[in-house]
Parts: sequence; C-alpha cells; structure tokens
Amino acid sequence: MSDDFPLRPFLPADTMALRDLFAQSIEELTAEDYDEDQRLAWISTAEDADAFAKRLGSMLTLVVQLDGIYLGFTSLKDNKTIDMLYVHPDYAGEGIGTALVDALEKIAAARGTETLTTDASDAAVTFFERLGYVQTSRNSVPVAEQWLSNTTMTKRLTPSKDKPASPVKPS
Repeated sequence: MSDDFPLRPFLPADTMALRDLFAQSIEELTAEDYDEDQRLAWISTAEDADAFAKRLGSMLTLVVQLDGIYLGFTSLKDNKTIDMLYVHPDYAGEGIGTALVDALEKIAAARGTETLTTDASDAAVTFFERLGYVQTSRNSVPVAEQWLSNTTMTKRLTPSKDKPASPVKPS
C-alpha cells in the first residue's frame, strides 16, 4: 500500500544516495541472474553522477525515503515506460516496489496512458507478473561491453471500451 510509504518527487540532492541504492540493488538482488561482470557493467551506467541526475530528472522519478533512509525509487519515461525501479536490498519484499509501481500506474492512467511498458531484468520478471504485466519479448542489451538480458512486459491500464462496466437498465 502506498499509504505505508511516503512517496515524493526526485530532488537533485538525492542523486548520490540513489546512485548507491542503484548499485546495492543490482549487486545484491540480481546476483542469481547476472554474473559479476554483467552487474559491474550495469552499475557503471550510474558512475557519472551528473548524467545519472539528469536521467532521473528528465523523467517523473518517485522516491521512498523514510526516517532519512532511501528505500527505493522508480522513474516513468514519456508517461508510458517504467524506466527504472530499484529497492534497497535490506527492504526488498516489503511492498516498496509494489507501492512505487502502483503510484506510477495511477499517474500514467490519470494522464491518459492506456498501456504501461517496462524492460524487466531477469530478477524482476516474476515481480512484474504478480502485478499483472505480460511478457511480450526477450531482449539482449549491450551495456559497457557486456550483454544483459531482459524482458519487455506490458500492462493495460484502462479497461476495454468494448464492454461497459455494468449494464444500464432503463427505469
């Protein structure tokens, strides 16, 4: 439940803490799915703090910070793609990722987006499936001289307009 976790927009002052969270999340939560070289290549994408801050600032990025501790963050790109979702390894499985995705889904739907897409890491596929996302394709992406696999997944946010929600009876 997003009520349990305070969500707020990304601030430039969050950059270093989110960069650390990004690295810890990749290192600890994806070790079963990616080897050390792949994880280091992935982590290296945030080495440049200014570029990382620009990336986060160019999207709708939501942060969960509780009692000064950064628990997770997510980013919505072009109002239709979950570009980033990272939870601190010490707090994985506590509903933070679900709260973050739920918030992005509500915002995207309110802005008129019908379908949300994400390229889920192998470690995140099951998580997104539990939230109703469907696998559409497998990908191999070059990252710093390594190849990382992921899965494009989508979720329909708006109900089909073909069927009314409930029949209207004349009075």
